[in-house]
Amino acid sequence: MSNIDKKTVSSFGDEWKRFNQEALKGDEHSYLFEKYFHIFPWDTLPKNANGFDMGCGSGRWAKLVAPKIGKLSCIDPSIEALSVAKRSLAHLDNIIFLKAGVSDEALPSNSQDFGYSLGVLHHIPDTQTALCKCVDMLKPGAPFLLYLYYKFDNRPIWYVFIWRITDMARRMISIMPSSLKSSLTNIIAMLVYFPLARLALFGEKIGLKVDRWLLSSYRRTSFYTMRTDSRDRFGTPLEKRFTRSEIKSMMLAAGLNDIHFSENFPFWCAVGKKKL
Repeated sequence: MSNIDKKTVSSFGDEWKRFNQEALKGDEHSYLFEKYFHIFPWDTLPKNANGFDMGCGSGRWAKLVAPKIGKLSCIDPSIEALSVAKRSLAHLDNIIFLKAGVSDEALPSNSQDFGYSLGVLHHIPDTQTALCKCVDMLKPGAPFLLYLYYKFDNRPIWYVFIWRITDMARRMISIMPSSLKSSLTNIIAMLVYFPLARLALFGEKIGLKVDRWLLSSYRRTSFYTMRTDSRDRFGTPLEKRFTRSEIKSMMLAAGLNDIHFSENFPFWCAVGKKKL
């Protein structure tokens, strides 16, 4: 497999074994799904559309995408992640699972009616090449939904300063043994994510504008989701970030046009269509 970071793949395999997302159900699952997919043009897909989930992980998004379409290819380089996804999605008969990296040509060129990759390509050594490989699999005119970590280009300086401190913590935690890494990220979720998220929820209930508060995006999520994202955020060895303009330039260079960005958290989530 080329264009993958083996330590990061291993880290995610361990994460999804510990957080298989079986506890993510009902309203919360739908709420998080809409955060990403509300800009996706479902109404433009052909009947019984074929698509792919690049870096499917536990299959948490595939579980809600598959019932809407004809066939979904779940692609991931981690055998551990695919094992979790297969168990989670066993009740769906229109999913195929492919153990492959983003540059392994898991599907033929110009063969897919849509695709998405959420929270994956910023963990790839060469993100631009990875994006090009995803677009290559799409049919002309097919939509692609992308989520990459943002570089805080819409945040104040003090926010960036706090992130730099947390990133130093990530660099140390991400190289620790799996059990210690998980213990520390659980503690971070309990002592940082949970109190700040619930403080934002309280602020919202009394009429305050809390969208810019630290970790306010977790105010309506469960502690399980906080633990998952803490493990993701602080436990992953390779992480890259991009500005909105950089993401748009990368999408254009990959052969996408008609690009639209979500103006809501998470930033930056964008959708584009492969050029005709």
